[in-house]
Amino acid sequence: MKKRLLVLGMAIICIFGMTACGKAADESAANALGITEEGAINYADQVLDSVRTIVEQEMQDQYANDAVVSAALTSWSSAMEDIGEFKSITDHEVIVDKDGATIHVMVEGTDHDAVVEILLDDQLTLTGITTNVKYSMGELMEKAALNTILGMGTVFVVLVLISLIISCFVVIPKIQDAFTGKKNKETAEPVSVPAAPAPVAAAAVEEDLTDDYELVAVIAAAIAASEGAASTDGFVVRSIRRANTSKWKAN
Repeated sequence: MKKRLLVLGMAIICIFGMTACGKAADESAANALGITEEGAINYADQVLDSVRTIVEQEMQDQYANDAVVSAALTSWSSAMEDIGEFKSITDHEVIVDKDGATIHVMVEGTDHDAVVEILLDDQLTLTGITTNVKYSMGELMEKAALNTILGMGTVFVVLVLISLIISCFVVIPKIQDAFTGKKNKETAEPVSVPAAPAPVAAAAVEEDLTDDYELVAVIAAAIAASEGAASTDGFVVRSIRRANTSKWKAN
């Protein structure tokens, strides 16, 4: 039993020793930077009062050239839309290490609470002031749902526009062809149709039949018979012409 109490006591001593070591480390870091927790809190309160005063009096333009202060004023102005009216400062948290100091100022508002984060470097130079509004879990879920719906809606609208544009690709060539055809019809010059050539009188082609010896012999024999001659020796056929009429006339 005594051994157990001894072990428990040693554990408690170790825990308090570690806590003391942590505090000692923080204090040594604070001493190295030349800042105390109380001094850091007072400095943070003054900075926050200055930011509030500048925003309330709408003097942001005078600090436009200072990037740190200008960003701090913008952050506070945006946060005030959700904070509502400033009520009071409820708490502070000071974190000091060899690289600098971080001071958290808890602010109470009529609508929401907020945390103002003030950053100092190892030379205790102000490097940043940010105001973060504290939302409930339900509000965070609502914002996430709205962002999701907005993102999906945007994607859906873009897809609809793309589909409409693609569908127009079928109509555009038809419109272009119709417009081009109409324009060509209006601007086309009349084409002169050449007159039909006058019919050329067919030259009378006389067929030379004197080379047809059989026909010549038959005609000569017929003439000799009609003349009562015994032979065709006294007849010479020099030319043969086709008669104009196709019917023979009986005497």
